[in-house]
This record gives sequence, structure tokens and C-alpha cells, in this order.
Amino acid sequence: MFILIIGAGRVGSAIAKRALEDGYEVSVLDTDPLSHERLDKDPTRTWEDMGGRFTVGAALEVDGLIEAGIEEADVFIAATSGDNTNLVIAQIAQRRFNVPRVVVRVADPGRAAWYAEQGLHTVCPTQIAIDQAMLVALAP
Repeated sequence: MFILIIGAGRVGSAIAKRALEDGYEVSVLDTDPLSHERLDKDPTRTWEDMGGRFTVGAALEVDGLIEAGIEEADVFIAATSGDNTNLVIAQIAQRRFNVPRVVVRVADPGRAAWYAEQGLHTVCPTQIAIDQAMLVALAP
């Protein structure tokens, strides 16, 4: 299974490393070439040494998505820090490239719910934090 992850911040890089460790083929696309360092195992083993792919480019540009491997992706994960970027690129992956499984990180709970109703698999860390806080606050 080939997974394309957009964004190599804390979330994207953690997902990428876990997926690679679990035996999946993983490609990461990010605009910042220095974000590659988050993916390296240690100073002696780079992301590529472990079998990962890394592309420097913008996810809002089709050429960057193609270079990173969107045409072969079984799973597409939009994990940048921007809701708007994540939602747009998730829809591109779903509608233009027909990626079978698209997951999008959305910080705004209202928007996450609406886009989930439109068929995107959304993950909303804000809603998860609210739900957990309420469980703790209301626990007997």
C-alpha cells in the first residue's frame, strides 16, 4: 500500500514514520526542505535509507503532487497546518486523482463536520480535545 502524506510537521512526520515502520510505502511532500530532518531516524539513517520518499514542493501545484506520487497513492493524508490547504488538496486527491482513501486534518470542528458530510474522512484534533476535556470534567 502506497501512502502520500502532505506536510512534514509534527503530525505528518509522526504518521509517516509510523506508516514506514509498519511496512507501508510512504512519500511525503512539503514546501520546506528542512522539514525532511523530522523524518530521519537518527544522524546515521536518513528517511530515504529507510525506504521513504521526500519531495520538496507545494501541494496546491499539481506537478508537486504528481512528483510525490499521487497517481499511485492508495491513501492520501492532508496534514498541513492550514485547514484551507488541507481541504482543497484533499478534494483534488479525491476528485481529480481518484485516490481511494483520503484523510484530511481540519482544526475547525464545524468545517470538519461539514466536509465529513461531503464524503471526506476528517480528523479534527480540536474536537477530540473538546470531547476528552468534557469527559474528564464531567467524570464522577
